[in-house]
Amino acid sequence: MSDSDYPWEPPMAGTEVEHLLGALDRLRTTFRFKADDLDAAGLNTTVGASSLTLGGLLKHLAVVEDHQFGTRLSGVPLDTSEWDSEDYPFSSAARDTPDELYARYDEAVARARARVAAALAGGGVDQPVPMAAPDGQHANLRRLICDMLEEYGRHTGHADLIREAVDGRTGEDPPAGWRPRKGHFTFA
Repeated sequence: MSDSDYPWEPPMAGTEVEHLLGALDRLRTTFRFKADDLDAAGLNTTVGASSLTLGGLLKHLAVVEDHQFGTRLSGVPLDTSEWDSEDYPFSSAARDTPDELYARYDEAVARARARVAAALAGGGVDQPVPMAAPDGQHANLRRLICDMLEEYGRHTGHADLIREAVDGRTGEDPPAGWRPRKGHFTFA
């Protein structure tokens, strides 16, 4: 197999930035693999007592991408004008079509990648970002990327369980050569 069969794989011996972004993109890709190619019923499947769905996770992670790398990194306010509750991304996903959910997620990831690339071009991961603690101390870009790694680690595990309940799909990473069948997700 060649590297093009696994474009989501982080470098074996890269820089700190290459490893951080490579690990984040592998998690994004694994999450996207778990959520790919489902109809509305599959995207709205729940497991056990939980109301969590893959559609809800797609919409939630799209919002988190925009919040983390839009608001917290770039100062772009998050548009919550349509929200009717704090859990809106989860509770409203069933009203969206699969195409809308995939597009929203894929576009948010593309925006996040562009914003991070622009920020890195202006400085390294140590640069302060607009996000600040109550005492005024600003986070740095490294913190935002690490927070996203944590967010994806948590939700990719959820996606694992839900997808297995939908159609039995399992696996840690996508198989060699995998490409999304729905949406416009691209590899970094």
